Amino acid sequence: MKKRVGIIGAGVVGTAVGVVLHNKGYEITGVYDLRPESTQEFVDRVKCTAHTSPQEVSRSADILFITTNDTAIKEVVSHLVECKAFRVGQAVIHMSGSQSSEVLDEAKKFGAYVLSVHPLQAFAGIDQAVKNLPSSVFSIEGDTGAYDTAEALVKAMDGEHFFIDREAKPLYHAGACVVSNYMVTVVSFGIRLLETAGIPRDKAIKALKPLIDGTVQNIENLGIPDALTGPIARGDLKTVLKHLECLEKMAPEHARLYSCLGFYTASVAREKGTINAETAEQFQRILGEQADKKKGG
Repeated sequence: MKKRVGIIGAGVVGTAVGVVLHNKGYEITGVYDLRPESTQEFVDRVKCTAHTSPQEVSRSADILFITTNDTAIKEVVSHLVECKAFRVGQAVIHMSGSQSSEVLDEAKKFGAYVLSVHPLQAFAGIDQAVKNLPSSVFSIEGDTGAYDTAEALVKAMDGEHFFIDREAKPLYHAGACVVSNYMVTVVSFGIRLLETAGIPRDKAIKALKPLIDGTVQNIENLGIPDALTGPIARGDLKTVLKHLECLEKMAPEHARLYSCLGFYTASVAREKGTINAETAEQFQRILGEQADKKKGG
């Protein structure tokens, strides 16, 4: 028998989870959000009770999701503790990438289990989240006694999962940020270089889009490091030196970032096996000197 689910925080993620689990047959016992309009949208989509307080939601549920913004999670937990709204055997879950399950630990005083169940996914809106949540990969971290509950929820959302230690959560989140956030930064960096070369921004974006898509497909099909291409992967130091020379003349403010990225790329190329250790060290010595020079300058 599926357990009863309550949700505090009817933002994009909370609403998407409610919709997906409701569609999979879970009983959504209620929702609460500080914003009445968010609560109403959740109710319209899920057809559940709109509770007037967080404690009402918690008392109605075997599985409690706290899907507020990250900074509010601990405040919500403290409020529920004051109201004695947790109970023995209840699973209390947040879906934050940056925080570990430790932020929920006060609930343990009442015999509840605490979990972090985080989808490695970026959600821009509710409809997109409802579509993308299934097939996502989730990290699970927290009380091992509730792992079966977390696994069942992920399975219901047609996802995959892995387990991580609480202490490693910040490093895990850093990795996710590098891939998601810094990818945007790297694309922006490339666009700026093309603009400096005289290519209009709209044309630069359009020109780079197939390259971005092709690279993502290569990663999916070939994996890392085999998807790596370009001059460093080929051991083409002459081309990289030309890049640095032109950057120095036309865009010196960008030379350090280029060098730092290239420095790390040399180790990926070495892992791929298309350059040897000596060539990788040569790249890293030149690029490292360039990065240090720009840092000092």
